[in-house]
Amino acid sequence: MSKKQLSPKLFACSQSMILAEKIAKEYGVPLGKVKTTKFSDGEFQPAFLESVRGRRVFIIGSTFPTADNLMEMLLMLDAAKRASARHITAVMPYFGWARQDRKDQPRVAIGAKLVANLLQAAGATRIMTMDLHADQIQGFFEKPVDHLYASTIFMSYINNLKLDNLTIASPDMGGSKRAYAYSKYLMSDVVICYKQRKKANVIGHMELIGDVKGKNVILVDDMIDTGGTLARAANLMMDRGALSVRAICTHPILSGDAYDKIQNSKLTELIVSDTIPLKKEISKIKVVTCAPLFADVMTKVQDNTSISDQFLM
Repeated sequence: MSKKQLSPKLFACSQSMILAEKIAKEYGVPLGKVKTTKFSDGEFQPAFLESVRGRRVFIIGSTFPTADNLMEMLLMLDAAKRASARHITAVMPYFGWARQDRKDQPRVAIGAKLVANLLQAAGATRIMTMDLHADQIQGFFEKPVDHLYASTIFMSYINNLKLDNLTIASPDMGGSKRAYAYSKYLMSDVVICYKQRKKANVIGHMELIGDVKGKNVILVDDMIDTGGTLARAANLMMDRGALSVRAICTHPILSGDAYDKIQNSKLTELIVSDTIPLKKEISKIKVVTCAPLFADVMTKVQDNTSISDQFLM
């Protein structure tokens, strides 16, 4: 006689508590209880306050800096492994350190590969994430990776705007594949921004490939960090005759003076997901939650059913 399958348990890392609560509500279970002991030197130790033996465990936490966020995920994975959890899924709406996906200069680390190794060594038997900075990062893992796309949650927002003369834009050459995927679904034109950097996060020159005159433009990107690229692209497009410029960015890192750049730019609005909590709210930033998407995929993983219907593109 087969044993009854135990229900899964969801736990949250502290940096993603608000999002985890939304996911748990959508999933239909309460978040599991975790106690974190903190030491005076900054060290900390999370502990599960309930049994996970024989269970499927989902640990929810984005790993944006500081490194404590990644360390908390690793410690919780290790705790679940040592507590005899049956399956351990690291649910990382934002996969941090993903920009270091290759050696782009001599004597540098491949940080994304290092993080992948750490997650697996800590005990993750599955990875769930959204809009990786580079798709090939999936190949850094020897475990299954559910790579979700934010287009699933953003598309209804775009459709509700009911924009005429819609054009999709990429803020750089690297994002052209993403822009073409959006444009194919929306049956719109595409323009590309070509930029040259002086150094990381500093743009030397930007040029526009394509025509935006008389168009309502939507820039799409996987993340927004300092906001310099999007602000400059929006200003350039408005100067070239665009009717409006919006931006859709999955992960709102928004470091430094990014909030001021966005507020003072010619962007009509910036639409982001809640993979990373906003440091503050401003009128131009709109948040679309990714909780229903993750809850649905987690349910299907638990039930061993296909998640193909969540891929619009």
